[in-house]
Amino acid sequence: MKFTVIATSFDPDSRSAWLCALAARQLAAQGHDVTHLDLRDTPLPTFDNVQGPGGCYDHPNAARYHRAIADADGVLLGVPVYNWGLGSGAKALVELTGSSDDLRGLHGAWFDKPVTFLVSGGLDHGYLSHGAFAFGLMVDFRCVVNPHFVYATSAHWDAPEVPGTWLAERLERTVDRATDLAARLRGREYRSAWEI
Repeated sequence: MKFTVIATSFDPDSRSAWLCALAARQLAAQGHDVTHLDLRDTPLPTFDNVQGPGGCYDHPNAARYHRAIADADGVLLGVPVYNWGLGSGAKALVELTGSSDDLRGLHGAWFDKPVTFLVSGGLDHGYLSHGAFAFGLMVDFRCVVNPHFVYATSAHWDAPEVPGTWLAERLERTVDRATDLAARLRGREYRSAWEI
């Protein structure tokens, strides 16, 4: 299957990006086709909804992200938590790829995608900080949000890029559930669009 893994943090030492790298390696080791993107390396423009030359859709990376999401059987999204919500990179990504200039948004890249969250937060009690964002994906794009997700703080890492035992097991199980969900939903004949 095809999976797209996207790290949305701009932190040079991003723990959510570490989660994405580990997840991408696990998916590749299982024989899946993996597209691994990172907003730090492949930046996106500010969303301005301007159609045509000079607008956000004209940026070369916009089409790259849109295609990577649209073509995937499942998306794994690495996100940081700030102020009880997700960092701005995740929102900017969805704003730009949720629609396209040629289709005027009726068939954005996210529709019907199984989405798995890999969340990095500062405190344990921020565990559900991605909930409102996930709900938005479900309502706007009919995404199927994987109920199995990772939420990790700095305490769950033994060293940079080296997860502790609990986190390693949680991540492995979450990625396995992501592939199971994508396999079960693959081949659906319907394609959702905005109805209102």
